[in-house]
Amino acid sequence: MDAIEYAKYSLARESLDACVKCTICETQCPIVEVTELFSGPKFVGPQAERFRNGESVDHSLDYCSSCGICTTSCPQGVKIAEINSQARAVMKAGHMPLRDRLITQTTLEGKLMTPFAPIANAALANKPIRTLVEKVVGVHRNAPVPKAVTQTFMGWFTKHQKNRVPSHAPGTTPENPYPRGPIVFFHGCAGGYFEVETSKASVRVLEYLGYEVLVPKQGCCGLAEQSNGLFNQAAKHAVKLAEQLSAEGELTIVSSSGSCAGMLRHEAREILGIEDERLIAVGKRTVETSEFLLELVDAGEFPVEDLARWEITIPYHQPCQVKSQGIGMPAIRLMETIPGVKVVESGRACCGMAGTYGLKKEKYEVAQKVGEPLFEMIKETNPNLAACETETCRWQIRQGSGAMTVHPVEIIAHALGLHRD
Repeated sequence: MDAIEYAKYSLARESLDACVKCTICETQCPIVEVTELFSGPKFVGPQAERFRNGESVDHSLDYCSSCGICTTSCPQGVKIAEINSQARAVMKAGHMPLRDRLITQTTLEGKLMTPFAPIANAALANKPIRTLVEKVVGVHRNAPVPKAVTQTFMGWFTKHQKNRVPSHAPGTTPENPYPRGPIVFFHGCAGGYFEVETSKASVRVLEYLGYEVLVPKQGCCGLAEQSNGLFNQAAKHAVKLAEQLSAEGELTIVSSSGSCAGMLRHEAREILGIEDERLIAVGKRTVETSEFLLELVDAGEFPVEDLARWEITIPYHQPCQVKSQGIGMPAIRLMETIPGVKVVESGRACCGMAGTYGLKKEKYEVAQKVGEPLFEMIKETNPNLAACETETCRWQIRQGSGAMTVHPVEIIAHALGLHRD
């Protein structure tokens, strides 16, 4: 059974009978809050699913951003977001917009843009070009887009391997410069081509702590394709990635791409129905960087005394797809391990970007309305610096608030004196 067939008959729909129509999901949905174009997660999910028989009965379903807040807020455990994602994939099968096929190809975009980074960035900042792209492709002229860089993460890492310095961990010797042993780093597409500084900071911190960082060849996790309804393509990419990340053996996999980590940990199985043993094993070994580092802090295995005092208040927003992993908010306690740092949580469920949702011409204004309270919160708290775990959310926050927005691991790297290069 392929992923689209699975979506038609998924066991997730069995959970809909637990729905008691309490409408809690409706009150928590960030899209319902700002527009009448979406009928709401309960209506297009558990309620409509009873009448679908494999086909959609409400095309406002496409305005669902797949943020997953409905599932995490449901007191009955109904898989609302999963049901909606599967129903949308079935609805769009056979007539997928070209735009939705193009914007999911993050790796290809990175490979094409990197060699021509200055030209690519100039083109993406050019209003006439962006207006033309909006009319022809359907990507909004003002939507936040990534900045191309002249060196990929792997380009940097290949050179970095030749000049690594010994760690600062106890037990470090010339013969054993990384006493904690090997660990795999999963950078994700955006972390490989666009948010390269986050990936560099992750490697520096892990090495400082005594880990030998291994970065096997790795492709896309398929999340963008999955969220746009391209289930079969997403499934192929997820399985291939699991195979690639297993190349170094059964090691812990640390990822600073929060949404991609979530794809491996649960979405590929719960939404796409993949039961490949390699994917299941990789999902169990994958951990988000903030979560991993906080575990070391709590175990007394992080050199907190090495963190330099930093008197600063940092607004923090946890992305939807990190919330859905059920790990709490480890980034807050992690950053506040630094003397002088105070973290203020955003209090907002979603920034509005939701992966590729905020790029789309017809959804851009909705995404901006969802994000506006968050942007204002950041401007009031610290207009210069904010923290967030996922790449596309950072693009949205940077543009909407004007604040430099980084992954929490970059805050830790700064406090350890691990400066950028």
